[in-house]
Amino acid sequence: MNFTGRDFLRVLDYSEDELRYMLATAKKFKQLKKEGKNHKVFSDKNIAIIFEKTSTRTRCSFEVAGYDLGMGVTYLDPTGSQMGHKESIADTARVLSRLYDGIEYRGFDQSIVNTLAEYSDVPVWNGLTNEWHPTQALADFMTLEEHFGRLSGLTLAYVGDTHNNVANSLMAMSAKMGVNFIACGPSSLRPSDAVINECSPVAERNGCSIEVTDNIAVLDGRADAIYTDVWLSMGEDKVKWGERIELLRPYQVNAEMMNRAKPGAVFLHCLPAFHDLNTAVARDVNEKFGLTEMEVTNEVFESNRSLVFDQAENRMHTIKSVMFLTLYKKEKYNEEYN
Repeated sequence: MNFTGRDFLRVLDYSEDELRYMLATAKKFKQLKKEGKNHKVFSDKNIAIIFEKTSTRTRCSFEVAGYDLGMGVTYLDPTGSQMGHKESIADTARVLSRLYDGIEYRGFDQSIVNTLAEYSDVPVWNGLTNEWHPTQALADFMTLEEHFGRLSGLTLAYVGDTHNNVANSLMAMSAKMGVNFIACGPSSLRPSDAVINECSPVAERNGCSIEVTDNIAVLDGRADAIYTDVWLSMGEDKVKWGERIELLRPYQVNAEMMNRAKPGAVFLHCLPAFHDLNTAVARDVNEKFGLTEMEVTNEVFESNRSLVFDQAENRMHTIKSVMFLTLYKKEKYNEEYN
């Protein structure tokens, strides 16, 4: 396997063995981090991270991963770049790839990161687009494997808005890793046929299933993990908040839903989560709709079944793995990191 110089835009672009190797490399870097061992292998490299959509975990994960690997990191927020305004995406890619050794993009349509990759001479990494969130899926599956000791044969249920980028990437990663995937949510928010049709043959090849339903009874005694995400995403029209809440209310992850799953089932969430009133957005929703919790109850979020902060930490380790593998020249690969 040779990762050097490749982009990381979707998990579907990588083979099963390559994704397993990424996870194994992330675990090695996690161990090095825990042991306090220096792994600054890229003191001669610099990366640019472009955030048209701001984020806490993705930014911090890329920055700390970059610093741990010895790289310089330049953060460009929505006001820090002329990309798409005064300068085309293609021209931005050609300029930045003359200055940097790698480029991360977090923002809107997948076509933007695809164009960056097309015109860049250095690896481009997808930190999130409207369609895909591949680095999140890597971290989630690292977390599941750490907890269960395996991936193949597990059943992962994503409940709520199953049409979003996280659900898409989890479906793809499940298909690649031999994990049964259940998308459980309102029929009006089901995954696109295009995503299902692309993932289904992969799942069949790896002996697992993809199931799409609006009936939470399908979780009964089957789910090893239940995953959800916020109901009101960044940029969501406030006029539609009430409609979204009523549509998704039956899919709240609470104690009753967790008890439907297998004994020992775990809870996953990519964060941030509306599980209490300790944020301005939560208080705004509470004032308008009287809710004290939304997609997950505080009881579940704070329970010993919740792995959400393991997921958050593993974002850094898996991102470090992606950057390392795509930047490091195979012939220089140091046995200390192999």
